[in-house]
Amino acid sequence: MMRRLRVHVAAVVAVVVLAGAASAQLGSLLKGAGVGLLVSQFGGQINRALNGLTRTQGETMDYKTKVVPIISVGSGKEVGACQIMGPHDAVDSVKLVGQIEGKFDPVGLRIRALVPMAAKSFTDIKRVPGVGISGLIDIKI
Repeated sequence: MMRRLRVHVAAVVAVVVLAGAASAQLGSLLKGAGVGLLVSQFGGQINRALNGLTRTQGETMDYKTKVVPIISVGSGKEVGACQIMGPHDAVDSVKLVGQIEGKFDPVGLRIRALVPMAAKSFTDIKRVPGVGISGLIDIKI
C-alpha cells in the first residue's frame, strides 16, 4: 500500500515537472511567433503610438520611423520589437534588429548590442549606417 502511494506521488510530481517545462517551451514558441505577427499586423499602429508618446513626427523630409522585430543573434529567436529612426532609404532597408549579447568580466557586466540589419541572415552581420533605435517594445504573452 505504501509503495503504491509512493509510485502515485512520484508520477504526479513527474507530470507537474514535465508540464511546467512543456509550458515554458510552448510559451517561448508562442512569443516568437507572436512578435513577428504583431509587428507585421500592427507595426504601423505601434509606430504611431510610440511617436505620439515621444511627440515625434513619424516622417519628415530628414527622417522616418518604423517598428521591426528584434532577433537574438545567438538563438535566431524573435525576442521583442523596437522602433528605429533614420534617413528614409536606410530605414526602408532595415528588416530586423539583431541583438548580440556578451559579458564584460572585469566588472561583471552583461552587455547587449542592438544592430539594425538589412538582411534576415546572421552570417554577415552589418549595421545599416545612420539608423538608430528610438524605442523598445515589450511584449507580454
